[in-house]
Amino acid sequence: MLATTRIRQWKPVALATAAVLAGLTASTLTATPAAATTTAYDTTYYKNAVGKTGTSLKSSLHTIISSQSKISYSAVWNALKVTDQDPNNSGNVILLYSGVSRSKSLNGGDVGDWNREHVWAKSHGDFGEATGPGTDLHHLRPADVQVNSTRGNLDFDNGGSTVSGGGGSLVDSDSFEPRDADKGDVARMILYMAVRYEGDDGWADLEPNEKVNNGSNPYIGKLSVLKQWNDEDPPSAFEEKRNQVIYDTYQHNRNPFIDHPEWVEAIW
Repeated sequence: MLATTRIRQWKPVALATAAVLAGLTASTLTATPAAATTTAYDTTYYKNAVGKTGTSLKSSLHTIISSQSKISYSAVWNALKVTDQDPNNSGNVILLYSGVSRSKSLNGGDVGDWNREHVWAKSHGDFGEATGPGTDLHHLRPADVQVNSTRGNLDFDNGGSTVSGGGGSLVDSDSFEPRDADKGDVARMILYMAVRYEGDDGWADLEPNEKVNNGSNPYIGKLSVLKQWNDEDPPSAFEEKRNQVIYDTYQHNRNPFIDHPEWVEAIW
């Protein structure tokens, strides 16, 4: 894996806690935009994007990441066993939302199994499980069958009641909030999909918006919340390694928001 140099900011959660202890009003604090990062790919893979902002940056990244190899939906099972392998137990995968480490062999549809979660819900744009957005590893993650069912095709937002077995995730009638450790992951996966699928390859133009209850429309909300999650939960070593494995072994494209989380604010 090529080395990357990163400058990390303090998480706003910690800042808010400090403010409360100091007698300040935490609600007056806002998330600090992700600090600029430098990666080994800036002069090669991202050379046509570095230095740009707004629609120009989004367009350049779309061109870059649209060059990819595609796999079948059945092949996703084995791919996830590699991309999401537990670094402390090679026989297990780490499940999104719950954070549980579970045997790779327990992939399926029964209670206690893990299955393939479409983080950008496949009904939002009606792409199903077809090769392309339906099999893109950059938004497919292993998840507990029951937790996955609870999330369903809900949009993302803050608030709700505790999800059973969800590791601290919350759910209400129209939205799902992942546990804190997965919030940035979810945001960066959603925004990858919005840049990768722009409606020029036979699939819907996927975009984030400020709504919930998007149904079968090719939108997922809420963008302001996803931006906050991207700032509060910077890319982890697990997320970075996953991005590298997808690039090296499977799709040969990258999630630019893992490499450059500050590009979220630069575009949106």
